[in-house]
Amino acid sequence: MDRSKQLGEEKVLKLLLKFSIPAIIGMLVNALYNVVDRMFIGNGVGSLGIAGITIAFPIMIFIMACGMLIGLGANSLISIRLGEDKKEEAELIMGNAMVLLIVISLGISVVGLIFIEPLLESFGASEAVLPYAKEYMQVILWGTVFQSIGFGMNNFIRAEGNPKVAMGTMLIGALLNTALDPLFIFVFDWGIRGAALATIISQGVSGVWVLYHFLGGRSTLKLRLQNLRLDFSTIEKILALGSAPFAMQLAASLLNVVMNKSLTTYGGDIAISAMGVVTSIMTLIMMPIFGINQGVQPIIGYNYGAKKFDRVKEALKLGITGATVIVIIGFIAVRLFPQQMVASFNRQDIELIAFGTRALKIYLAFLPIIGFQIISASYFQAIGKPKQAAFLSLSRQVLILIPAVLILPRFFGVDGILMAGPLADLTSSILTGIWIIMELKHLGRQHQEGFNLNELNERYSN
Repeated sequence: MDRSKQLGEEKVLKLLLKFSIPAIIGMLVNALYNVVDRMFIGNGVGSLGIAGITIAFPIMIFIMACGMLIGLGANSLISIRLGEDKKEEAELIMGNAMVLLIVISLGISVVGLIFIEPLLESFGASEAVLPYAKEYMQVILWGTVFQSIGFGMNNFIRAEGNPKVAMGTMLIGALLNTALDPLFIFVFDWGIRGAALATIISQGVSGVWVLYHFLGGRSTLKLRLQNLRLDFSTIEKILALGSAPFAMQLAASLLNVVMNKSLTTYGGDIAISAMGVVTSIMTLIMMPIFGINQGVQPIIGYNYGAKKFDRVKEALKLGITGATVIVIIGFIAVRLFPQQMVASFNRQDIELIAFGTRALKIYLAFLPIIGFQIISASYFQAIGKPKQAAFLSLSRQVLILIPAVLILPRFFGVDGILMAGPLADLTSSILTGIWIIMELKHLGRQHQEGFNLNELNERYSN
């Protein structure tokens, strides 16, 4: 069976497992880039090193946001075109996406390196933390193009029906990073710069792997020279469909800036370090959700393009169920072993462990409902409705969480920052639930209308 056509013909549960499990593994492994960096830096450099990466994290999120803008936007478009059996258009989209990824990433590197110090200071870096953040980001910015190609174009491998190859891309880079981190930090004694160097070398290897896939003979889609010229109609569609994940990541970057400045004001450098640890633990829990999201997206997109609405609904329900199971498991782990989780990042700093443990319990209080919110919001992106996807994706981080982070600390101090997390999770999930129920009713009507039309055609043909 053709790799892309399987999306419309195989059992939905089997497809979801086939696409999501490699994506989950890949996303978990990919999360190790930042988590492993923080663990090795925390134990090798100290709490100020963790604070340095945490302060610099908004820039890294912005780099990832640009990769999502192009990668996920083109991925949705490619899935729909393959569902419509338009392979040449899918290849044109991929070629344009690659050029955009390179141009945007080079622009980020130049601007970032020029303004690195004032940027970090505006993000809340204290005099003690600034040298660590600057040293780390100076290296990372030189490798932005590697991350953009490896992360952004890996989505196209998944869109053509090759989830295992997509998983391999992230697996290679993250495992190499995990091996190089202790070598550069402890053996060569390069400190935080060594962690950054390990990251960009690993991302460079991932980028080469992706290019080899599309230039070789194994891929369904091919990188062709004639498709590397920018087509503004195609670019407009990519940017429109990628706007939701881009906006969500941009909001995450803004959220990190606002949170870091609030943490500096109400809790100091130790609060910055502790929230860096909480973010890392939350990332490990959330990555499987994003893996399911990536796995279910081409299934929904293809079947929506093929007007198989019953399969669309089934894929959505299975995705929500799987995501909810994972976040519940993560919630139980956080409740049972919070101190041990925080201590794995720095075993000596008692103040960090104490504050981090309390922060972990409060900030992730409503973790069990986050899976539903993420999968449901991303559903609209998969079916080509970027405005709805953007609104729901931003509801948590812009409409609710940022105002809460700014307002609650005025009344509850640093605990107010921690309480903002569960408040945003609950409110945005209720909002998303209302929208997805309305969409499912509409989808049901479309399916019934299509069924009645087919029945009428069969009656007249007989």
